[in-house]
Amino acid sequence: MTQRALDSSGEQTPGPSRPAMIDAGAELDPVHPMEPPPPPHRPDGLSTAEVAERVARGEVNDVPVRSSRSITEIVRANVLTRFNLIIGVLWVIMLFVAPIQDSLFGFVIVANTGIGIIQEWRAKRTLDSLAVIGEAKPTVRRDGVAAEISTSEIVLGDLVELGPGDKVVVDGTVAEADGLEIDESLLTGEADPVLKRAGDPVMSGSFVVAGGGAFTATKVGREAYAAQLAEEASRFTLVHSELRSGISTILKYVTWMMVPTAIGLIISQLVVKDNNFKDSVARTVGGIVPMIPEGLVLLTSVAFAIGVVRLGRKQCLVQELPAIEGLARVDVVCLDKTGTLTEGGMDVTEVRPLNGSDEAYVEEVLRTFGASDPRPNASLQAIIDAYPAGEEAAWTVTDAMPFSSARKYSGAAFTESDGTASAWLLGAPDVLLSEGDATLAEIEQLNEQGLRVLLLARVRGDDLDAPGAAAGAAPTALVVLEQRLRPDAGDTLAYFADQNVATKVISGDNAVSVGAVAGKLGLAGAENTLDARRLPTDPDEMATAMEQNAVFGRVTPQQKRDMVAALQSRGHTVAMTGDGVNDVLALKDADIGVSMGSGSEATRAVAQIVLLNNSFATLPSVVAEGRRVIGNITRVATLFLTKTVYSVLLAILVVCTQVEYPFLPRHLTLLATLTIGVPAFFLALAPNKERAQPHFVRRVMRYAIPSGVIAAAATFTTYLVARHHYTGEGALDAETSAATLTLFLVAMWVLAIIARPYTWWRIGLVAAMGLGFLIVLVVPWLQDFFALKLVGTTMPWTAVGIAVAAAALLEFVWRWVGRRFGM
Repeated sequence: MTQRALDSSGEQTPGPSRPAMIDAGAELDPVHPMEPPPPPHRPDGLSTAEVAERVARGEVNDVPVRSSRSITEIVRANVLTRFNLIIGVLWVIMLFVAPIQDSLFGFVIVANTGIGIIQEWRAKRTLDSLAVIGEAKPTVRRDGVAAEISTSEIVLGDLVELGPGDKVVVDGTVAEADGLEIDESLLTGEADPVLKRAGDPVMSGSFVVAGGGAFTATKVGREAYAAQLAEEASRFTLVHSELRSGISTILKYVTWMMVPTAIGLIISQLVVKDNNFKDSVARTVGGIVPMIPEGLVLLTSVAFAIGVVRLGRKQCLVQELPAIEGLARVDVVCLDKTGTLTEGGMDVTEVRPLNGSDEAYVEEVLRTFGASDPRPNASLQAIIDAYPAGEEAAWTVTDAMPFSSARKYSGAAFTESDGTASAWLLGAPDVLLSEGDATLAEIEQLNEQGLRVLLLARVRGDDLDAPGAAAGAAPTALVVLEQRLRPDAGDTLAYFADQNVATKVISGDNAVSVGAVAGKLGLAGAENTLDARRLPTDPDEMATAMEQNAVFGRVTPQQKRDMVAALQSRGHTVAMTGDGVNDVLALKDADIGVSMGSGSEATRAVAQIVLLNNSFATLPSVVAEGRRVIGNITRVATLFLTKTVYSVLLAILVVCTQVEYPFLPRHLTLLATLTIGVPAFFLALAPNKERAQPHFVRRVMRYAIPSGVIAAAATFTTYLVARHHYTGEGALDAETSAATLTLFLVAMWVLAIIARPYTWWRIGLVAAMGLGFLIVLVVPWLQDFFALKLVGTTMPWTAVGIAVAAAALLEFVWRWVGRRFGM
């Protein structure tokens, strides 16, 4: 027998896998193409010599499976950006026309790019090492011996064994089939499994939902249908996320503002003003460079990359970067009970014979049922542990029917020691028994204790697949199983409740039993249970039922998918956890799919997050990491865009008033470093437990635009006042110094607001930045280096007064925006 039986909830013996996700897209039918005649079946598989020959010919599955970008791609993505190009050109110009201190902005960009490359390289190493742990190890038969090998070691003609939950890793032709059912939904979109017989084709990207068998590899490497799609989908990708798409939108608007403003500034400084050419160039560049929020994308990538490294240390594989962000936005978590709230193992606590059945006879049936499966699941393993087979079996297995999540039972047929033929079903009592059966009351009492109950029923005749076989089955015994609760599950459920994240337990088990388990773990609303067979089919009514209840039992795989869609239709962001093949469809459609590391290859293939340590308790760490990234990037984005707004407005004011631009590049490099660059780096990586809020762009611009307008107005006011106050040689330098003082103080106040709520290190950070500027103002050689020297007392104090008034206005505006729109 090659199939693996599954238990009544659809869980199966787990197997390792590699991260991959396949999507349809071929013009030809990918599942039923024109195939050459199937290769002859060789039960022992290839010989060692034949494998060596095929490797020498290159007939090996050598598609590189990477979970991260290559070093070349990382360098290219960090270096070859639109803004780096602009800044690079301006930097080269400044190196020729101005002192080195006016070219400091270029060195800062080089350092930032280097930091980005190093951090993403660290993330790559973490992901690659975790991907090796999670790589698929298909079972291949060679020289008559079955052994697990790496996917990349499969050669053309290999005989690959299959069991429930296994993923088809290369194209092939079925050589052996024992009730083999394969789900091809990831290729065709059709959810119904396909029964495969010897000679039928199987395609990479599909997976086994029931039964077992083996197939001969006919296409390997890049010739396999799903190979390239699998490779692309399994990379460490920066796919869609609100945070990254929001930043892209912001950068697009910034570009639109920057181009005409920069052109006007160039004309104003180089043509209209009759100044020293080099000084005009320097001031023009000084006006353009700060318009670019060059560090924003860098810090976002760094924050994500460091998040990946942090989670990697906790054995959490993030297969897609935005999954960190996505889980932080989740407001509903759908949990599969078995393997998530409970551990994989369970114990038989009691066997209750029914209708006068002989206990010894029942034990023999269970003993043979367990011995029929070479790779038992948790339920069957518990039966095997309780009733191990002897050295010589008295009964023989003549037929077997694999478990189906839709049927909720499995079956086997035997020839007993006296030659009598018998057939049996083992599965959900409320499916195998008629609705009014008296035994259901007894089972209900067991379910209320959180115990799992399977019914052993005898089929009339010996045809397991006969129509109505289950309906005519005679109840013979109840098998009572006790599940092992995960010790950390209760704390994790409490965490989600504290964070206002609704938890829904969705299981193939009896709803009352699942509710009892959830109640033991302290799940709020665990008493609100619903049998999924009574779940409305209308999506809106289903969504209402989902919101009103917390525990759902007897759920089919398709229903799990429908339930996720129903919640999403109400605007919920849904995460789905699971480890069984019956969870695949729901995992694929959920906003965030989370698979246990010990789960089937199929679940790990479609999940964005894989908990390699199989610990449900890791999820709060992922949520916390996502909230840290989102909250902190929102903060620092406000800093960067405040600078962009005041830089654009200052340039417009200069063009309109036809005056010299007040700053040289060195001044704005100093300001940007002290009020944005250094503090933003620390703030972006700081702890942050704020709930993730939607509408990133809107939230950032609500604060950045008024802050930038106030900063520009205050700075330009100081500059105009200083132009009337200072005259003669050196007047422009004095005017610049006064304007710089105002802009620094206003920008520092923005930083002080963003740094709230204060902790000791945040206060120290703001104070250190202020101290740094003060040192520049009082140390003579730094005064000369940055061309900053306050002249007299009247104008400097006027600059401070204007900055104080601007700070008060900032406080009022920020508080008003917070009250009007919410923080």
